[in-house]
Amino acid sequence: MHFTPDSFRAWPTKRITLLGMSGVGKTHISSMLRGHDWFHFSGDYRIGTRYLDEPILDLIKQQAMSVPFLRELLRRDWIDIKNNIKIHDLGPVLTFVGKLGGPEWGGLPLDEFSRRQAAYREGEIAAMRDVPAFIRKGQEIYGYPHFVNDVGGSLCELDEPGVVELLAEHTLILYIQTTTREEEDTLIKRAQSDPKPLYLRPAFLAEALPLYLADKGIEYVAQIEPDDFARWVFPRLFHSRIPRYEAIARPHGYTVTSQDVAQVRDERDFLALLETAIARKGSGVRGQDSGSKDAAGRA
Repeated sequence: MHFTPDSFRAWPTKRITLLGMSGVGKTHISSMLRGHDWFHFSGDYRIGTRYLDEPILDLIKQQAMSVPFLRELLRRDWIDIKNNIKIHDLGPVLTFVGKLGGPEWGGLPLDEFSRRQAAYREGEIAAMRDVPAFIRKGQEIYGYPHFVNDVGGSLCELDEPGVVELLAEHTLILYIQTTTREEEDTLIKRAQSDPKPLYLRPAFLAEALPLYLADKGIEYVAQIEPDDFARWVFPRLFHSRIPRYEAIARPHGYTVTSQDVAQVRDERDFLALLETAIARKGSGVRGQDSGSKDAAGRA
């Protein structure tokens, strides 16, 4: 979707997809908007509750069956196990994705890691294809006039024809970019301080894994300490995704900086920021030229 500032302001049912790396403020903005009559669609929440629900439960039950006491209870259907995924706590999804490495550290062998990565990718594709239906549900069932799509950082990695185009048809895509070395370092250090499971597209993993093994002087995946690999790979993943985000935003969306987003305090600020981004693209000015000016023009 493309707008002028005036046409965006007059758009009665605003629908936004937030694009960018984890930590740039997507979920923070989405949560704020939820308090202003916006339907918050979380891609990872949809993946976990709809497309990976059964695989996650199977994994949990498989682990539970290794405990004799729980094994008997499960076999006799005396207990039931359910997911309790929350938008702000996607632990079961991350647990399913897992980390590559040796089993003694809780890591996954390459074939199982790749299988789960593929399952997550298919789930994310399906979740993004659900967006038009949830726009309708948000309006017709729940009465929310506006819609925000809080996508995972891996959207740019899917390489699935039609997915980005579908989002661009039904929503305004807003890319939140980091523009300073300090911001990049902050995001990278934050991720490295508490390594989380990551989606790594197959071509990226095939290139990164031999480099890591050579760098560490080891031969096998079973020798990898999972958190160490996650810390090593994240900066490379971060920088590899930047041109992919830009390739989506350039033809399909608009760009703001994480500095801009950090100054957003309410819905009014957010809408003003969007109008600024729309006007900037129309004039041919790049997103990073906005600096840190308050989106609403406040002192």
